[in-house]
Amino acid sequence: MPSVLKQALSFFSNNDESPKWISVFWILFLVALIIRFPFFFRDYIDRDESTFIIMGQSWVDGFLPYTHLWDLKPPVTFLFFAIIIKVFGKSFLAIRAMGVLLVALTGLFTYALASKFTSHKIAFWSAFFCVLFQSLFGSLQGVMSEHICTFFFVVGTYLLLVKEQKVWFLVAGLMFGLSVMSKLNMAYPLLCLGLYLLYDGYRQKQVKHVLGRLVPLGTGFLFIVFLTAFPYYFQNELGAWWLSIFEAPMAYSGSRLNSRLKVLPVVIFLLGLLIAGFATKLLDRKSKPLHILGVIIIGVLLSFIQAGRANGHYLIQVYPFVLIPMAIVVGKLPPVKSSYRPVMVALLMLLPMEAYLEYAHIISNKLNKGAYFNGEGIEVPNYIVQNKLETTNIFFTEYHIGYWVLGVDPPTKAATHPSNITRDELFPYMQNPRETGLDELKFIMEEIRPKTVVARKGKKIFDKKLVEYNSYIDAYLERHYTLLATVDRGLIYQRSE
Repeated sequence: MPSVLKQALSFFSNNDESPKWISVFWILFLVALIIRFPFFFRDYIDRDESTFIIMGQSWVDGFLPYTHLWDLKPPVTFLFFAIIIKVFGKSFLAIRAMGVLLVALTGLFTYALASKFTSHKIAFWSAFFCVLFQSLFGSLQGVMSEHICTFFFVVGTYLLLVKEQKVWFLVAGLMFGLSVMSKLNMAYPLLCLGLYLLYDGYRQKQVKHVLGRLVPLGTGFLFIVFLTAFPYYFQNELGAWWLSIFEAPMAYSGSRLNSRLKVLPVVIFLLGLLIAGFATKLLDRKSKPLHILGVIIIGVLLSFIQAGRANGHYLIQVYPFVLIPMAIVVGKLPPVKSSYRPVMVALLMLLPMEAYLEYAHIISNKLNKGAYFNGEGIEVPNYIVQNKLETTNIFFTEYHIGYWVLGVDPPTKAATHPSNITRDELFPYMQNPRETGLDELKFIMEEIRPKTVVARKGKKIFDKKLVEYNSYIDAYLERHYTLLATVDRGLIYQRSE
């Protein structure tokens, strides 16, 4: 460990010695751990993460994704969580620890990728900020599908740029396949990358050579895609596989045409930075690795436009590829005076302010409530168990990680993620008996008739724009339920008839 500390301090000096990969990994791992550790004890950090955990648990219980429960993500994301649950059991700590490992490894391969065409110091700082940007602000402290797919894509890109043997192109294809089967929009940068390589081969009259690499790469990619289909084939569920992985995402993105303009500022800003770097010659216009990074960035940004969204956790997908050219540009600027370096170190120390606040929060929770684990997704189920309330017939409109804590399933397939109930465009692909979200909600409340309903204080049960949904459930709760308890912001309703 002293050698790791010595190596870390060397990145603040003027030397550019080649460090050992293991030293870089431990530095990045420790940074990720320090920032992300206090969030190990949260019930949930993002609702998507809760859904992935529930879907993973369902797979462990013997149900393929989309057949018993349903969510709008490819199966490798759920497989990631299923493996953790299978190996470590129902453990928030294990899931969040794997998130630390994933972020650190992504940073390590960002360093390895960058160090092939820039200095080790610049490569390290691009990796360092990659870890920070994947761990700070909003819901990034959770384990998101973007963390998973980005790791695989960075590894694939590294192999593509560094290795020469065809077998490594096959492995790169496997990595790209795992990335796309974790989050489908990564098909956009992969397609852009393939088209660029073909164009570059044609331009240099090396089409045969390029095809000799693209064939094993494509073989590896297709192998992963078809591998995810095999379990469904053997269970006669290929329809669920096809509809859920390919058709549903297209229907979902097609329904968000009006929101695509909102993505343009992010797209214009990131493209502007890239174009400015090449225009000012701070980025080498003839560098093929930089061209490839640029093409990948463009592909990811195109996927944002197609989806009509660029949330904070979506940007995880572009950080490694943007930070490398940004670090190269900064490295060519005049060096910072040594007198300013303590200020820079202080600013770096202040960046993880959310983590410091969360450390204070878990200590406060331990002192006041006797537990490090916190949040309504844990405390509401604890209240339900302690007061012997109904658990087998329960509906979480909020804090749905509570299903996992209690060891029960959502009331219907469409209710796995609470917001999916309101997405009418997805119902044809769920293989669900009801055709609209309102019909699904009425079925849950009037046919299943959950004994317990959990909501959130001070917040509409559904998006405030969904007036019809909120009017229905508010009126139904008022007629048929009584508010039994309030646990922090969690509202626990009990059916009164």
